[in-house]
Amino acid sequence: MTPVKVAIDTNVLACAEGTNGAAMKDAALSLLHGLPAGTAVLAAQTLGELFNVLVRKGGRQPAAAREAVQMWADAYPVYPTSAGVIARATDQAVDHKLGIWEAVVLSAAAEAGCRLLISEDLQNGFTWQGVTVANPFTPDGHPLLKALLTGPAEG
Repeated sequence: MTPVKVAIDTNVLACAEGTNGAAMKDAALSLLHGLPAGTAVLAAQTLGELFNVLVRKGGRQPAAAREAVQMWADAYPVYPTSAGVIARATDQAVDHKLGIWEAVVLSAAAEAGCRLLISEDLQNGFTWQGVTVANPFTPDGHPLLKALLTGPAEG
């Protein structure tokens, strides 16, 4: 059985970089380390957003933020922001009242063939074009994300 493909949103990467404190950093890193190898991708949009968050919220020097962005780009495949991704994102912004940048990430995840978008910015359980948003920081988690992290059931 092929593992579920997932996209990782900016907020998870920012947490892993420590922008929301040590406890969130530990939780984000544990999540990322728990993902099966080869299942995760990043939308190019997330890397630009991460740079911005690290400099503005995290207080990092731009050169240090660039190093962090490059490390994440090296760690996961990066899915480009195409004209089609933008077109579908604007549809989401209009039809579902999503912010344009969240919609770009969700649209890129769909185009990349992801089943999950791991994010705390969108409504947990929201599904669009076969991609379901899973907030990894909710107490109950999301069943699809739990299943991915725990692996196939024994039987």
